[in-house]
Amino acid sequence: MTQDPNIIISIIIPVLNEAAIIQRNVEQLKNNSNIEIIVVDGGSQDNTVELAQQTEVLVITASGKGRSAQMNAGANIAKGEILLFLHIDTQLPPNFVKLILQTLQKPDTIAGAFELNIRGEDVALRWVEKLVKLRSHIFSLPYGDQAIFLKKQTFWEMGGFANLPIMEDFELIQRLKRQGKIAIAPGNVTTSQRRWQTLGILQTTIINQLIIIGYFLGISPTKLNNFYRRQGKQKNRKSTIRD
Repeated sequence: MTQDPNIIISIIIPVLNEAAIIQRNVEQLKNNSNIEIIVVDGGSQDNTVELAQQTEVLVITASGKGRSAQMNAGANIAKGEILLFLHIDTQLPPNFVKLILQTLQKPDTIAGAFELNIRGEDVALRWVEKLVKLRSHIFSLPYGDQAIFLKKQTFWEMGGFANLPIMEDFELIQRLKRQGKIAIAPGNVTTSQRRWQTLGILQTTIINQLIIIGYFLGISPTKLNNFYRRQGKQKNRKSTIRD
């Protein structure tokens, strides 16, 4: 792939009840050229859709449930040659367009993602970042919060995201690895620490590893998703009792 200035990158952002941050984070992306922004709502109960529409980007609602359905819906209408799947609480590096084009030019590279920074001062988050770096480079296993990108043609040749309630990014990367290299671009995305704040850094890390182990052991993604959701509900109940 040559660095054609006319190449469009379609940024697909699945959202659900993100009214607090949707406008600010989408507006930051609009400062870039050669991009298309597609916000895909998953049935928000707040005014996420209305606020997203005010940013004058393309906003649709997925007919299916779950983030995989949202991202597939966005990819289905994307006009760009390259797809970038972005979590709404993750910010891209300033030169992400150049980095993506350069990364996908590497020999045998089928997809890519970025290094991960996590907002927050807690030293434990720095250890999480180091573990993510090792996982990404040694095992070629970036996760969705690292902004996975690939050619649209490749995405559909692979069948898109599997219809899973959880681990859809992990499952896609596993399939892609069998076809080529997963490259890590030399730039950092910065993601919110809110996922680690909900349950605590250590507990979140342990739960993530248990889910991966369960996935490899053949436990159904539905059961894994129920387990993951229960942890958050239990944490919320404990917080309510303390309050």
